[in-house]
Amino acid sequence: MGVYTWQMMLDNYGTWLEIDISILKKNFALLRKFSNSVVMPVVKANAYGHGLERVASAFEEAGAEWFGVARIEEALILREAGVKAKILVLGYTPPNRIPHALQENISLTVYDQSVAVAYADSSKGFEKQINIHVKVETGMGRLGIPIKDAINFIDYIQNQELLSLEGVFTHFACADEPEKNTTDNQIAEFNKFLDELDSKGSTPEFVHAANSAGTINFPKARFNLIRSGIALYGHLPSRQTTLPEGMRSAISWKTRLISIKEFPPNHGISYGHTYHTKTTERIGTIAVGYGDGFRRQPGNYVLLHGKKIPIIGNVCMDQCMINLNGIADPKIGDEVTIIGVQNGAEISTTDIAEKWNTINYEVLCGLAARMPRNYLNTKKI
Repeated sequence: MGVYTWQMMLDNYGTWLEIDISILKKNFALLRKFSNSVVMPVVKANAYGHGLERVASAFEEAGAEWFGVARIEEALILREAGVKAKILVLGYTPPNRIPHALQENISLTVYDQSVAVAYADSSKGFEKQINIHVKVETGMGRLGIPIKDAINFIDYIQNQELLSLEGVFTHFACADEPEKNTTDNQIAEFNKFLDELDSKGSTPEFVHAANSAGTINFPKARFNLIRSGIALYGHLPSRQTTLPEGMRSAISWKTRLISIKEFPPNHGISYGHTYHTKTTERIGTIAVGYGDGFRRQPGNYVLLHGKKIPIIGNVCMDQCMINLNGIADPKIGDEVTIIGVQNGAEISTTDIAEKWNTINYEVLCGLAARMPRNYLNTKKI
């Protein structure tokens, strides 16, 4: 890291993220105790916007034995960063990446006969076995071997000299909506499959099904490994799902007030002049825009001096505007909070997601890489 980049991170001017490592570690410990299971932090999509390498390191320091990623590229970044724990790629891995998976001891998901055959063929000439987790389709309608074919598929895997069955799993479609019977039906289907697998003596070491919402809302789905993403970062999987006591958000998103101007009535503000001043108004500009992940949608607001202030006019790529008439003595350089707590007031990712008609997962995953991540309370314990 160059000296200027480091100084920028120290100054935190512009817009930036603050991630409290101690909160992430505490969330991990609380979820492990709550679930009484091995916890696999899911760190795909740049650890839900928090920063892949540093966050994985924190979870490993807290005792994580597994990590879940979407793609082998993420797994290889973790290995380059020195992560030693087991890593499972939850999505598709091209067969020509088998040498990388073998070299770096990365476990792969299979869910299709042709993929399994390609992995077996690509393993020829290597002395090591590939660790495989078979994904079973129980109702998600995405990846997964159809449950009617799962036992024969397991038999095929176990008969391949270079494929080692390490785990079986499924994924829930509606665990964040516990009032629906979908998840109970999926669990029943999966348990029926597991009973048949057990009767053949083919049950692998790891059985997993529960994501964050599944872990919290469906205790019988925890098996001996859970895959948690959103909850570990301290965010609600849904309004119907309450986090275990003590778990909280580890991230804040902040920016600065960078301009203060007074405009007469009926003055257009920002691109398209979708907002016009109604009286003489003090207009502030803040250093955040859609290039940082702050969407160009109506209804946005931020915290300044502990007050919720609406965004006016269209959000620009790098800035947006607020009305300062209700703020006493604003100054250039004042800290503005987009996600987090300021003077007792709070804006959560769920609040923003509802304004954007989406889910808080998307808010977090949309946090741009260009924003510095400032890690707090990083001391090992």
